[in-house]
Amino acid sequence: MSKDSNNGVSKETPINGNNSNLDSELNELIELRSILFGVEPTKLNHLYERIENPSVHSNDISRVLPEAIVHRSKEDDQLSEALVSVIEKSIDASVKRDENIIAEAIFPIIGSATRKAIATAFGEMLQSLNETLEHSLSPKSLEWRLEATRTGKSFAEIVLLRTLIYRVEQIFLIHKQTGLLLQHILAPQVAAQDPDLVSAMLTAIQDFVKDSFRVKKGEALQSLEFGELTIWIEEGPQAVLAGIIRGNAPQDLKLVFQDAIEKIHLKLGDELKCFTGETEEFIASRPYLDACLESRYKTPPKKNYTYAWALLGTIGVALGLWSFLINRQQGNWNAFLDKLNSQPGIVVIKAEENNGKYILRGMRDPLAKDPNTFMREEDINPEIVNSQWRSYISLEPELITQRARKLLNAPDTVLLNVDKNGTLLATGSASAKWISQAKETWHYIPGVSKFEFKKNQDSNLTKVELYKKQIEKEMLFFRDGTTEFIPGQEQKLKKIIPKIQEILEIAPSVSKRVRINIVGHADTLGTEETNIILSRNRANKVFSYFSSSGINSKSFTIAGVGTSNPLSSGLTEADKAANRRVSFTVSLTDIRN
Repeated sequence: MSKDSNNGVSKETPINGNNSNLDSELNELIELRSILFGVEPTKLNHLYERIENPSVHSNDISRVLPEAIVHRSKEDDQLSEALVSVIEKSIDASVKRDENIIAEAIFPIIGSATRKAIATAFGEMLQSLNETLEHSLSPKSLEWRLEATRTGKSFAEIVLLRTLIYRVEQIFLIHKQTGLLLQHILAPQVAAQDPDLVSAMLTAIQDFVKDSFRVKKGEALQSLEFGELTIWIEEGPQAVLAGIIRGNAPQDLKLVFQDAIEKIHLKLGDELKCFTGETEEFIASRPYLDACLESRYKTPPKKNYTYAWALLGTIGVALGLWSFLINRQQGNWNAFLDKLNSQPGIVVIKAEENNGKYILRGMRDPLAKDPNTFMREEDINPEIVNSQWRSYISLEPELITQRARKLLNAPDTVLLNVDKNGTLLATGSASAKWISQAKETWHYIPGVSKFEFKKNQDSNLTKVELYKKQIEKEMLFFRDGTTEFIPGQEQKLKKIIPKIQEILEIAPSVSKRVRINIVGHADTLGTEETNIILSRNRANKVFSYFSSSGINSKSFTIAGVGTSNPLSSGLTEADKAANRRVSFTVSLTDIRN
């Protein structure tokens, strides 16, 4: 068996004489094909495989694609424009599928970008504030404001002009041979005339100078001056660059102009030589022209604005304090008016403020409280209040009651009250003489239409009995072997005093005499003689407290019983503490006896 290669395919051929001739012819044919194409069979098979296999094309393209993109992007912008829609659709599809992918991709830069933007904005704000202070608090700013008013220009424009050192306001790129305008660049906030007309005038001036004066070959007009404006001209082989400058520009600016015209000739030299009137292709020169739009302003010396901030701070504090005082005074005044309006016998007719002072007009019953009392309570200076009160008789029940008590000279044992119908009701206990006089004189009391007297002895007797029980229930406890109270007893002692005062005040109205016996006790420690003295001293301490509170000492009796009447008969510490006490007994006797 023998294997012959034909187009890379092996075939098995029997060995005989005819086949030998066939093999010889086949080899000759292969050799002839190699001579004609100059390619060996194995290489030819490899070429067929590259043509027929798509994956081979992808691999080949991937090797040259980056370099091809770089070369294509240098030629023009068609590749970038073609990729815009593809990239936009890809990003849109990615966001719709999973927005977190884009979010995670920009996360490392979004924070720093945000912080940088905030810092830039904050810095600009501070710079603007400093400039505002500089131009608002300085004498120079007043002069500039007057100039702005006189000339009709804005204050910002005057500040710009007065702080300007120089500014390139316009740049013209003019074709040297034809004098046509190729490009025109204008600085912000600069009013421009017709650039073609300006270009033509500059060309005409240059031609006039060359034709009218003996100018050497290669020399050209370099500058023109018109008041505050200066025109600098830089010539190249094919184009002229002219800049309109306001102020005094440094000579270094000429280097900028020269560099710009040189780069323009380097990039657009062929276009300038073959210029036919179309200017669109010279848009590429704009970056070089933009670089010529320089400006410089006077930088004011770094000033210390401490005085300005201090002034603003002082004004702020003063305004805050003034506002606080005004609000506080107004609040006090409103509270004062509320108290006046709630008082019986006072009617406010007019209340208003005038230039920091108050005007108050109204009517007042002679028995009503003095309005000046409420002024002092609300911390209002009486000197800033102009008040006028007219007297009148108030028929409010509270004042009718006060007037009746004063006119009838009612004793303390009589309680007076006026109902809504004008009936004066007297309850309590009083002598027959007073009751007779009251029935004769009540007609002279304004607002009283009827008088009634009800003896209220039973009610007061009930109160006396109630207070008696409450006082006798009270006990005061002491420390071991001393006359010192344990904690909390002094507060209890203060609560007993009003009850004693009440029973002493009411008892005479029911013809009762009150005696309160203060009894001191002691525990079983120590001798009985010592405990008697200790218990009496405890009773004396309580008696002294009552006497110093203004209670009549004749209403009390004192006793020290030692251990004879224990509260608890136990032997524990708690039982002993319960026996170290002072108790009370209240006796009521009839006054007639």
